[in-house]
Amino acid sequence: MMKVYRNGDSLPIFKNAVITIGTFDGVHTGHQQIIEQLKSEAHKIDGETVIITFDPHPRKIISAAAGIKLINTTEEKIELLAQKGIDHLVIVPFTEAFSKLTAEEYISEFLVKKFHPHTIIIGYDHRFGAGRKGDYHLLEDMSVFFHYVLREIPVHVLNAISVSSTRIREAIAHADIATANELLGYEFFFEGIVIEGNKLGRDIGFPTANLKITNEEKLMPGDGVYAVEMSIINDEGAIPEASPIMTTRSKNPELKGMMNIGYRPTVDGTKKVTEVNIFDFNDNIYGKTLRVYVKKWLRGEQKFNGLDTLKQQLAKDKTDAMNYLGA
Repeated sequence: MMKVYRNGDSLPIFKNAVITIGTFDGVHTGHQQIIEQLKSEAHKIDGETVIITFDPHPRKIISAAAGIKLINTTEEKIELLAQKGIDHLVIVPFTEAFSKLTAEEYISEFLVKKFHPHTIIIGYDHRFGAGRKGDYHLLEDMSVFFHYVLREIPVHVLNAISVSSTRIREAIAHADIATANELLGYEFFFEGIVIEGNKLGRDIGFPTANLKITNEEKLMPGDGVYAVEMSIINDEGAIPEASPIMTTRSKNPELKGMMNIGYRPTVDGTKKVTEVNIFDFNDNIYGKTLRVYVKKWLRGEQKFNGLDTLKQQLAKDKTDAMNYLGA
């Protein structure tokens, strides 16, 4: 089971550590090739695999980039990587002070002193240290002094990851959930807390759970109506430091339904909402966390000529969703 560490100050001595560094946003099919390379190198030397990632996203600190949207939250990333057979995940707090380490300090004081790597697997385009002055060639030069093995991630793998990540973000944002799910290698999901709405759905026979998205940096699907599956999450909070990770949150979804994301133009809505109609379900779940797996896009958001027309369309949406989900 994978162990998680949320800083670099109290790490154990890893056994023949084989490390790689990256954001791994999406933990998608492109990333799988790096993970397999990592595991293969570790197997050769009876070593342990270590992935180093950062929180918050480095761009928020280095360029003060506002509005960064991520495919995965940190907790989701932990869960997905735990399923890949990684031994250790280190989530380093990316601070302004950390960003000011020189490239040489990054190698000597961070990578070598804290991780004692046997092998570092990195791409030719990886940049690090103040001013992004560190690169693959500097790692190569300093390997002579620090006695680590350096392995390059093939260019075609890096290109595939870059293309996949961009396509996934674009597909999610433009409601092309079929493409997103294919490139991710799993169904895109998010979590939200069930909050009070205006109960209009209940009045027209389609009660909905309104969701407050738990992380504002989470990339959300484009406006429209979707077929979804859901689980009610017993939230256990952040995963404790250095604890073995068991993927309990990713249980099979037990609820089926349809989701609307948008402004509800038929009732002159002005606020964007995310709401789900759960089929054959009447429990009170206010305050609960709901995980939503986005299965299929059904249609775009439309303005109808009154509530009766809207009800007719919702009945059709429900039939279409149930047929797809096998409900």
